[in-house]
Amino acid sequence: MNRRTFLAATAAFASATILSRADDAPARKRPKLKKAVNLGMARGITGTTVDKFKAIRDAGFDGIELNLPGELTTDQILEAKAASGLEIAGIICTPHWSNPLSSPDPAKRERTVNGLNFALKQGGEIGCKRVLLVPGTVEKDVTYEQCWARSIEGIKRCIETADKSKCAIAIENVWNRFINEPVAAKRYLDEINSPWVGWHFDVGNCITYGWPEHWVRTLGKHILNVHIKEFSRKARDEKGSRAGFAVELMEGDNDWPSVMQALDEIGYEGYGILEVPGGDATRLKFLAERTEKIFAS
Repeated sequence: MNRRTFLAATAAFASATILSRADDAPARKRPKLKKAVNLGMARGITGTTVDKFKAIRDAGFDGIELNLPGELTTDQILEAKAASGLEIAGIICTPHWSNPLSSPDPAKRERTVNGLNFALKQGGEIGCKRVLLVPGTVEKDVTYEQCWARSIEGIKRCIETADKSKCAIAIENVWNRFINEPVAAKRYLDEINSPWVGWHFDVGNCITYGWPEHWVRTLGKHILNVHIKEFSRKARDEKGSRAGFAVELMEGDNDWPSVMQALDEIGYEGYGILEVPGGDATRLKFLAERTEKIFAS
């Protein structure tokens, strides 16, 4: 065997060895994401709260999101949870829109502080780990700086309850003229500087301002929960801003493969909670199947 033949054979052997090792290596598995819907999305299901929990489970979901404080008692929630096997994926703090922490009225701010503390306490009792909070809204009589300072002050008053309940506060990005890009979101969390305050990332809400995958990579491990919904820039431009949400999952401008890749990169293993129009059992099953396609994209 001459030198040229020897080198060619050696190179071929090395390539075959590398390919063999690559074939033998286990494929990287995507972290298991769990599907959830808000209880209000089961509006086409008749019967008791237990019946609605079971219908959501039968449609293929793993968890449920609740709006608290609300009409359901802790005992009712625990009964439905036990009967269905669903986890409580998240809680939405109900007073935060009507009585924002940014309000010039101290009495309104106090109502949401009390409501958030109640939701956190109830979250601990029902085994929920996250309470969604809209931190405030910028208005003509509320500057960005005032919204920032007042909301942080209110949130800090609830951190002790979060710690005792082992239930975190998760700030959501919404259309409130406040924190509409991820760098500001991270700075906001850095200023609060608590392990009990993170982010509830809404994929659809940020599309009119940018790209969801940017948010995911910037916020990283601060993301505690994810809202799944769609948005169409074309519908927004033709019919008005809110019309952007009136498209079916996977039929808007979300680049789901990029979003899923970014979630993979940060090791997110939590819930994808749908925030779309619900309905009856058939509709819920369709949404569960569509969500699985999003997770697999």
